[in-house]
Amino acid sequence: MKALILGGAGFIGVHLARRLLAAGDEVMIVDDFSRGRDDPELTALGVPVVHADLTDAASCRELPRGWDHVYMLAAVVGVRNVEKDPARVIRINTLALMNVLGWLRPDQRLFFASTSEVYAGGVSLGLVPVPTPETVPAVVADVSAPRFAYAVSKLLGEAAVIHTARAKGVPYVIGRFHNVYGARMGADHVIPELLLRAMSREDPFRVYGVDQFRAFCHVDDATDAMTRLMATDAATAEIVNIGNDSMTNIGDLGKLVLMVTDFHAGIESRPAPPGSVATRCPDLAKLRSLTGYEPAVSLEEGVRRTCEWYRAYRNS
Repeated sequence: MKALILGGAGFIGVHLARRLLAAGDEVMIVDDFSRGRDDPELTALGVPVVHADLTDAASCRELPRGWDHVYMLAAVVGVRNVEKDPARVIRINTLALMNVLGWLRPDQRLFFASTSEVYAGGVSLGLVPVPTPETVPAVVADVSAPRFAYAVSKLLGEAAVIHTARAKGVPYVIGRFHNVYGARMGADHVIPELLLRAMSREDPFRVYGVDQFRAFCHVDDATDAMTRLMATDAATAEIVNIGNDSMTNIGDLGKLVLMVTDFHAGIESRPAPPGSVATRCPDLAKLRSLTGYEPAVSLEEGVRRTCEWYRAYRNS
């Protein structure tokens, strides 16, 4: 199998490339390296990397062809990036996807990375259940709020994939990621942020939104789900949740991080970030039915693995 990973130098992209390589697939990465970086392991394995700006239609048309699977992961992500420049998020995420859809041919199978944020507004308003299935209405509570720019860009992306791919005869799968975490994801996500502050011996140890609940998915489980969906004909033209459906209280997560980092500190409860949902958890019935997927990495094991990577990275 030959796979092209667009946005492959980013967090999920690198882990996906490793999984595909381990399965014997031929892999190429495309990235503009605005946030991603070259990965020493991939470089050592000889994975070809193409530097390209997918928002430029001419550059996109020059992408190499001959791929069985195309993973569209390229996007501006991260709450801080979104709130800092929401117009940039919408522009880049939309232009890049539309150019890729124009380049695609019917003999390529597309995976489009979407997000649980498309229905976060519905959860906050009490309009949709938790755990949340894919069939609930997508709700943006306030289209003018900068935080929702990412959700809007991904909701538009889902519609663009469905209608453009259908018109061109391109097989596709849309995966809605739910709180994926792991090594090499930067410092903005709650788990690496907590780990890095615990490693710095912050005392009192600040934990934001201790009364909130999340279902965290280790990146190895996420890439397992992705590759299963791409290998399953029955998943064609489906929107599918990707995540772990075991919910954890954020206060308990803070205690777990302190235990993993062997740090004894008092927890200082802080208010949750503005606009964050109180509870998030995917209904995985469709993913299980289509692929037989089951999360394999427990939260404690995943946090330990993530801690080991960040500790090594800090000391390198």
